[in-house]
Amino acid sequence: MMTIGDQEAVDLLRYFDDLPDPRSHVNRHHPLGEVIVISICAVISNADGPTAIARWAELNQPWLKKHLTLPHGTPGKDTIRRVLSSLEPLVFQRCFAQWLEMLREAEDELHDGSDDDASNGAERTMRHVAIDGKTLRRSHDKKNGLGPLHMVSAWASDCGIALGQVATDEKSNEITAIPELLKIIDVEDAMVTIDAAGCQKNIARQIVQGKGDYVLALKSNQKKLFDQVRLILDCHMRDDFADCPVSRHVEVEQGHGRLEARQYYQITAPSHLHGRSQWKGLKTIGVAVRTYEENGVEKTDARYYISSLRRNSKRFAAAVRRHWSVENTLHWCLDMTYREDESRVRERRFAENLAWLRRMTLSLIKQHPGKDSNIMKRRMAGWNVDFLMQILTGKGV
Repeated sequence: MMTIGDQEAVDLLRYFDDLPDPRSHVNRHHPLGEVIVISICAVISNADGPTAIARWAELNQPWLKKHLTLPHGTPGKDTIRRVLSSLEPLVFQRCFAQWLEMLREAEDELHDGSDDDASNGAERTMRHVAIDGKTLRRSHDKKNGLGPLHMVSAWASDCGIALGQVATDEKSNEITAIPELLKIIDVEDAMVTIDAAGCQKNIARQIVQGKGDYVLALKSNQKKLFDQVRLILDCHMRDDFADCPVSRHVEVEQGHGRLEARQYYQITAPSHLHGRSQWKGLKTIGVAVRTYEENGVEKTDARYYISSLRRNSKRFAAAVRRHWSVENTLHWCLDMTYREDESRVRERRFAENLAWLRRMTLSLIKQHPGKDSNIMKRRMAGWNVDFLMQILTGKGV
């Protein structure tokens, strides 16, 4: 897991000093970077909006003065709202992305000095990036004809870090949001998983051009391809792949008093597959079959995928499983830890930047090695600034 040291925490805060300040030069009393740092610390500490952020800063002013200049004291709620309403969201996220890249380069240098796994015949572990959408259910603005805000996020599921997000007004707009999101994140040497809404030729091409690999869920939005992939795999499963080389992996889990079995099958994409040449890098097709019991009745469902990965059933299974886990590791945490679904913020840019603060601070909280829940860690950060500093540095004392 990527961990954040003291110097890295300082570097993170300094990255925001380079943000272009959108405010007027008249009466600009508070440095932009300091307003953002205060907002980050306050949101970690359970603040949920400008008023709470301002109150937290006021109550913790002596501690903040040890780390910030605060030329005019702590900013008020109106200043914080203006900053979060005027910042360009993608530029705001890029600062965090640059810091992550700095961490990654440092991690690569560390690995370069160790034994070379490749020389020992070991396969290098790929980073996993899950791209998925989430609707902020109470953020609709009927007065201005706007539906609930829909956030498409990139989540590094292997280390619990938000890499970026793009906002849309409708879930259907994920098709246009995902390419924009891919422009701001690094997918090199990563395995990118996306649900069926993102199963598009241009998205697959963009991932491969970024030197990454993809595993895309396939449904009827790509009807001809979906029907053919399902027919091919279903036919081979009937005779247990008697005349087709296959990579297979089986997992059995027991939870809540019931057994659940998952079988993963992956084969090389046939040359006659519909539109194969138009899907850049396409190498394999696969299916994940889940067998479970519900109300005493055994049920089965199957999900189909296309991928640029070579046949490797364990890696394919890991990609599918990790993408499913995003619901628990990101979306569920945002609702339970931050009550995101209850947010009534309607101004779009303000809502988007506040959503990014939640994702960014959740990333920091998840790096803390303590065993307390995310909710408890936020409370403890609000109670004790030493614990807050632990979260900012990713270390326990």
